[in-house]
Amino acid sequence: MAGYQEFRQGWGVVLASMLGIALGLSPLPFYTIGVFAPHLVASFHWSMAAIMGGLSAMTIVVVLMGPVVGWLADRVGVRTVAISSVCLFGVAMLSFALQNGSLWVYYGTWSLAAIVGSGTLPVTWTRAINVCFERRKGLALGLALTGTGVAGFLLKPYTAFMIGHFGWRGAYVALALLPLCIALPAAVMLFKIRPTIAGTHHTPLQPTRGIALSEALRDWRFWLIGAAFLPISFAIGGPIPNMESMLTSHGLTHEQILSIVPFIGFFVVIGRLLGGWLVDRIWAPIVAAVMLSLPATSQILLAEGAVTPATALLSVAGLGLAAGVEYDLLAFLTARYFGTLHYGAIYGALYGFFAIGAGFASMIYAHVFDVSKTFDGIFLYGALGMVAGALLLFALGPYRYNVEHAER
Repeated sequence: MAGYQEFRQGWGVVLASMLGIALGLSPLPFYTIGVFAPHLVASFHWSMAAIMGGLSAMTIVVVLMGPVVGWLADRVGVRTVAISSVCLFGVAMLSFALQNGSLWVYYGTWSLAAIVGSGTLPVTWTRAINVCFERRKGLALGLALTGTGVAGFLLKPYTAFMIGHFGWRGAYVALALLPLCIALPAAVMLFKIRPTIAGTHHTPLQPTRGIALSEALRDWRFWLIGAAFLPISFAIGGPIPNMESMLTSHGLTHEQILSIVPFIGFFVVIGRLLGGWLVDRIWAPIVAAVMLSLPATSQILLAEGAVTPATALLSVAGLGLAAGVEYDLLAFLTARYFGTLHYGAIYGALYGFFAIGAGFASMIYAHVFDVSKTFDGIFLYGALGMVAGALLLFALGPYRYNVEHAER
């Protein structure tokens, strides 16, 4: 009943967050760059590594902007930051259609999108979720973060359709209209934060529990979480943008690839919901060990060399489940070990580790392929990194901020 009360009051925040995350800086470029890559190669004769370098340029900016955005969200309010950033990010996406063949312009466009779009990252939206939910925090985070899965399922075929009918420049315009026409109105109308604990007396919950960023930086748990998510995000962030190239190199047809790759998004949604439900009931590092270690087999399947449509789908399923649980875990662990008082700044700093791993992975994977014409070796390293990162979280110990603590 208590959990129902939280959702009855906070459903609008969850829905607006889901749409804002789905059409924000994290999934929109990440899930579509692999679709655009062959067309950019044909137009400008860039290497795959150079194209994937756009994600690395974005990463550098995100690492710098993450704590800034978190600080702004804590100070001026997440609603102001979210609405402003969604609007500016949509405009920045339009500039991708104006590429002239200069890699400097290309990387500059990525940097601009990262600067103005950093407020659309999960750090902003999950700040609101963590304030509005306590008993069903994990499930609410999971539902909001399903936005990345929905994006992964729909954006690739949507982008391919738009490229087929309007060319790659027109497709970038079509992508830019999504945050402006969907996420922005939802944020304006629904993203209204009413802090509550859904308890017996519905006691107001103000985000007054927690430590400052300066204190978190002196806490070994902060660095352990960062160290764990670095290899995890690398192992997940490398294969997904390169999936089309990887499957093509193994002889799958264009039609087979288009029918398989969008299922990444479907399994991201499953991972979000399942992971969110589980962390409300089971110690989060155990959930991480199971849901991140098992999908490591996806990397091993991809490294075996002989990839069939069936093994490709299994690999996509594993990667999707892992990608589905990682965001939830980072947001959940931040709130449970450091509190919500300065959640935005601390999550933004931790997100830097995640961004570095995922942002540079796609370029490194692509470079390995440019040199060796295979991804096989690096997939094995990815599998080991995913398992090692998940097991490292066991050292965190008991939560420091939980429901019982909040109600005393």
